Amino acid sequence: MSDGTPTRLTSETHERLMAELEDLTTRGRVEIAAAIEAARALGDLSENGDYHAAKDTQGKMEARIRQLQALLKNAEIVEGGASSDGTIAAGTVVTLRYEGDDEDDTQQFFVGSIEEKPGDLTVVSPGSPLGQALLGRSAGDTVEYAAPGGTLRVDVVAVGS
Repeated sequence: MSDGTPTRLTSETHERLMAELEDLTTRGRVEIAAAIEAARALGDLSENGDYHAAKDTQGKMEARIRQLQALLKNAEIVEGGASSDGTIAAGTVVTLRYEGDDEDDTQQFFVGSIEEKPGDLTVVSPGSPLGQALLGRSAGDTVEYAAPGGTLRVDVVAVGS
């Protein structure tokens, strides 16, 4: 986000993040302010665990608010999922096998934003070297990309879940 590149989000994810931001800036802020005030009423702040916990929660919530504001400010709304011709696009789940791995040793990845991530899949940013190599490719293709340890080759086993 800091490089000015827009984050590609589906309209569903954009709406969900907007609702989360609205909730945090209204209900969330009111609730945390009440928790801090209640903890202050307990007395000595230097040894008040409730106060320190509430302040910590407030800091995390404000950080999430700033993250959402920055993400949504530069968001680009896109259609999610594989393209109609079966090629890899942002929002696609892909199954890959790294060169040298056993035939059955495959890994599933989600190509897109971490905010779009379905389940516990590893996210590959479309702007990353692997993501750029995968975009527009299909099952059966082999792609190469530059990694810190050298050039890696991966086979696209499947496109979609």
